[in-house]
Amino acid sequence: MPPRPRVSKVTEYGNAASFWVEYPSGLIDLSRTVHSQERELEPPQLQSSQLDVPVDGDRIIRINKATTAAVIIDMQNYFLHPGLRTHTTGLNCIYPLQALLPALRQQDVKILWVNWGLTRHELETIPPALIRGFTKGGRGGFGSELPNNFGRLLMRDECNSELYGPLQEEYLHGKDTGTDVWIHKNRMSGLWGYQSALDLYLQENGITTLLFGGVNTDQCVGGTLVDAYFRGYDCVLISDITATTSPAGGLENVFHNAANSYGFLTDTTRIINATTGSNT
Repeated sequence: MPPRPRVSKVTEYGNAASFWVEYPSGLIDLSRTVHSQERELEPPQLQSSQLDVPVDGDRIIRINKATTAAVIIDMQNYFLHPGLRTHTTGLNCIYPLQALLPALRQQDVKILWVNWGLTRHELETIPPALIRGFTKGGRGGFGSELPNNFGRLLMRDECNSELYGPLQEEYLHGKDTGTDVWIHKNRMSGLWGYQSALDLYLQENGITTLLFGGVNTDQCVGGTLVDAYFRGYDCVLISDITATTSPAGGLENVFHNAANSYGFLTDTTRIINATTGSNT
């Protein structure tokens, strides 16, 4: 699909409290700082509190560091560990994710690890379709005991619910330095329900822009991203830190809609370069 034509004049989207401003240069300002009628034709100078990140479609988005968070979904042992499944494309996301995390932390961007982590009470409230989807051959399912000491399936504080390999250490390091936060979810979407733990955190901390990664792209990542879009968050999908085990087309469909409907598509290289000024 060819990129959307650039606007011919400064254009504002949204309302008085939540708005974007798009410029003929291709910049889309998501920082919600100054309304379009107060601006010149050219965008204002980039501030130290902001980042300019190139995205697909011949655009650059300007984000406010203090109101941006990375949302990394389900990079857990259950979904990635070779002892439980084969997820080669998911494992391939680990290196670029590890490169991105310190760059974001240095900019004081929060890292939110959004993961399955069920309680005993939640086992009693999960709907049948979801239970069936996690039950294979009539066996197993949420809360069932996994082999090789991985613990009960996707229950809180079990080995299979920990982040995979080096990512668990990444989280613990970020937790100690105050940049990383662990948020439990009990549905495919981390924003399911009237007020989820993730939505509450975002609202309490004034977060408006979300950088998405994780597995699986067309399931838990896509579900959370779409719910975020419905709730009015800015949605940016990072293509090289998200993957799926679905057949061909599943990943591409989410990429297409992320770039053309729900928000924006970029990659870790462009974000890292934005943190160092290498995109200019």
